Amino acid sequence: MNLAERIRADLVVALKAKNLVSGNALRMLISSIKNAEIEKRGTLTEEEILGQVQKGIRIRREAIEGFTKGGRTEMADKERSEIKTLEIYLPAQLSEAELEALVAAAISETGATGPADMGKVMKAVKEKTAGRAEGAKVSECVRRQLKPSA
Repeated sequence: MNLAERIRADLVVALKAKNLVSGNALRMLISSIKNAEIEKRGTLTEEEILGQVQKGIRIRREAIEGFTKGGRTEMADKERSEIKTLEIYLPAQLSEAELEALVAAAISETGATGPADMGKVMKAVKEKTAGRAEGAKVSECVRRQLKPSA
């Protein structure tokens, strides 16, 4: 069973269990996948579906920030629950040490020397992480390692 089929099957289970939070999160994810397929004019690969899952998580994290600032803790809690539902579909995340090692290897592979080479390094690291690390975390790690030592 591929990832898209698994998501649809989990939606049916969530709806039968009357789990509205998971059901809504999965409906939104399926809708996002469908929109991406229409835009692409074809079916998505597993990596592209993972990208849609990560996008959904990123959107919800931003919403949590806004709800927290606005004093809407019940809405922030709902978003956190939806994130937990979506995180099930992500592969095991890299530890900080593993990410540091991947970034160091990418820097040496690309011959990057400073912050101007961040794009090359990010591209190389992104290919290796394939959904196992958040983009913001990767970016921070690359920036830290490329920072010129003073």
